[in-house]
Amino acid sequence: LSTAIAITEQPVSASVPVGFSFTLRCRAQGRTSLQYQWFCQHQSDCRLIPGATNQDLPIVAEQTQLYTCRVNDLHRNAVFSDWVKVEVHQCVARGLPPRLWQGEPVIVLNPSEQRVEVGQPLQLQCAAMGVPAPSYQWYRNGNLLEQQKRKKLWIAHAKVSDSGTYLCCASNSHGEHWTNAVDVHIGEQSQPTSPHCLSPGKIALLVGNNRYQHHPNLVAPVRDVFELSHLLKHLGFQVVSLLD
Repeated sequence: LSTAIAITEQPVSASVPVGFSFTLRCRAQGRTSLQYQWFCQHQSDCRLIPGATNQDLPIVAEQTQLYTCRVNDLHRNAVFSDWVKVEVHQCVARGLPPRLWQGEPVIVLNPSEQRVEVGQPLQLQCAAMGVPAPSYQWYRNGNLLEQQKRKKLWIAHAKVSDSGTYLCCASNSHGEHWTNAVDVHIGEQSQPTSPHCLSPGKIALLVGNNRYQHHPNLVAPVRDVFELSHLLKHLGFQVVSLLD
């Protein structure tokens, strides 16, 4: 029976820059000695990787691919590991990732400000590198958006209530990192959100510092920036919000 083999450590997905070197790991236990064989899939083409017969698969990232490992014993029992995705970013700014990168999330694509008419689709996009691959969580005005847990935030039919300041948190087992905050305006394109928006000379710069060395992962600075930004806009200020 296939239950004669149990995978004790599954490989994990990764999101890395092109040319980055790292290792996928698979571990299993069985009643006899075990043999390993790795496979990869690019688009719909699944193929055996010649010579990849160890528990560890060294990879030099070239293109986004899926990987799985087959484990079999001497009685012809076989199991496959989970499929994992190695996402490869071809265009990454100089200096990213940091020289001593340990796999913590690094934002490589920030969302951009959007102006959308009511009823039209709203899409925001971000991306982060990380090992393991980061998970994503979007926020509007500091409030968690329960259904928005992907790189792309998608709302099929935008409502006025979808207006606000958006940002996304990318996190993995090494930590978390926030995208820039961006404003989303839903409504008639010709009407500014406030009659004060065009008044010159009233500009507020808000900076929320979240990455203190001895007080990691503070949430308050992010919420404070959102709330102050909202208040100052009602007072007629043009607001520039920065995080970290």
